[in-house]
Amino acid sequence: MVFRQYINYRTAYDRLNSLQSDVNSNTGKTVEEHPEEEKIEGEDLERTEESPETDIINIEEGDKDSDIINELEQSGIEVPDKDLDWDSIHEENGDIYAWIYVPDTTVDYPVLQHPTDNSYYLNHNMDGTTGYPGCIYTEDFNSKDFSDIHTVIYGHNLKDKTMFSSLHNFEDEALFNKDHYIFIYTEDYVFVYQIFAAYEFDSLHLLDNYDYTNEYVYEDYLRNIYQTTDRIANVRADIHVTTADKIVTLSTCTADHDSNRRFLVTGVLVNPREQGM
Repeated sequence: MVFRQYINYRTAYDRLNSLQSDVNSNTGKTVEEHPEEEKIEGEDLERTEESPETDIINIEEGDKDSDIINELEQSGIEVPDKDLDWDSIHEENGDIYAWIYVPDTTVDYPVLQHPTDNSYYLNHNMDGTTGYPGCIYTEDFNSKDFSDIHTVIYGHNLKDKTMFSSLHNFEDEALFNKDHYIFIYTEDYVFVYQIFAAYEFDSLHLLDNYDYTNEYVYEDYLRNIYQTTDRIANVRADIHVTTADKIVTLSTCTADHDSNRRFLVTGVLVNPREQGM
């Protein structure tokens, strides 16, 4: 059983490495090979890796995203380049609909959503095998065009610092207080979110328990983020988020895997998409 888990684990990571290499090929980045692990039991993985450097998009005349990217770069936000061949990506897995990249972490992965089973990618890899590392995924509470007021993206916290494990980097207050962004690439848009909170929260379902279309509910939710006093409670008071804004939350387990808590990293959308785009 342990051997089968190990084979599934290595196969899943090999396929992820291959896909990451393709996506980052035009930046000159290479994906670090995973050294041999002594054992695979639950989440007891030992590998660590540093986030690779990323080049910046070269704007070409006529590029449909060029105006958006130019505007972001004029405001000091550099959009990392990704060589996303969506036809090839969909051949890998048709449930992939976006790519997420978070500088200063190892988060650089496809985002999936299963059409019928919200928990499928919690326990399944991109190739359909069961076990870790699983996938970065959303549930059908969220649309796949990032038009919702609040989008929640899930990923495991593994000891090898892959998937969403390195989001815990933002527990470091000095690092957190610098400007950080979440980049989400789709076939026709790049969504950029500025991180304003990294904190622990109750393990309740963030989308099933709040009606964000109710302005008072959403306002109260945001207020609770800014007023959080949990053991991990890094919040940028200088970034003002209102009910007119859209947010994304990256959700993973706490460092000590407390089943009653979750570690959340939340960002506010800085480049809202115009209607009709």
